[in-house]
Amino acid sequence: MAPHPAPSSPKAALRQAALARRGALAPEARAAAAQAVAATVLAMPALRAARLVGAFWPIRSEIDPRPIVEGLFARGQRVVLPQVTPEGLVFREWRAGEALVAGQFGLSEPSADLPPLDPDALIVPLSAFDRNGQRIGYGRGYYDGAIARLSRWHPVLTVGIAFACQEVAQVPAEPHDRPLDHVVTEAGAVPLARERA
Repeated sequence: MAPHPAPSSPKAALRQAALARRGALAPEARAAAAQAVAATVLAMPALRAARLVGAFWPIRSEIDPRPIVEGLFARGQRVVLPQVTPEGLVFREWRAGEALVAGQFGLSEPSADLPPLDPDALIVPLSAFDRNGQRIGYGRGYYDGAIARLSRWHPVLTVGIAFACQEVAQVPAEPHDRPLDHVVTEAGAVPLARERA
């Protein structure tokens, strides 16, 4: 069997190590973490005020945001999910019980027949994060692009969710990287450096 190629950048190495830690978590720990994260996220006053909340459908070993979505629905908030397009992420409304369609990269997405909508809050997936609110995604820049686009018209609340084991000492941030407003793990809201300044 051929050896795996070495990660090509510091970000890639951090991503690979964090995803390995994430992948090693037991199913019971994952389920408990998702519930703990949902409780913290749903208690955020700024999220409660959001008109449309962008969430995502989990793939691979991602923390499951569906308990958050269930809580949003329970209190009458609307949810949009992303669709990957050549132009970037497009968000379309999803209602409980509606079928999703298979998209790129193993994603489950709303039907492309639904109208695009711009959320004013985003629950953001990630592979690694630091205490400056910087995140490493999956290397394609979709969320950085979406946050930049949405922020042109109005402030967008960004909440990254992850397992605590995905924290790294420092993400090598690049000019296009957008720091998150909040990061939440099963241990609670992560105190970000700018909040202590």
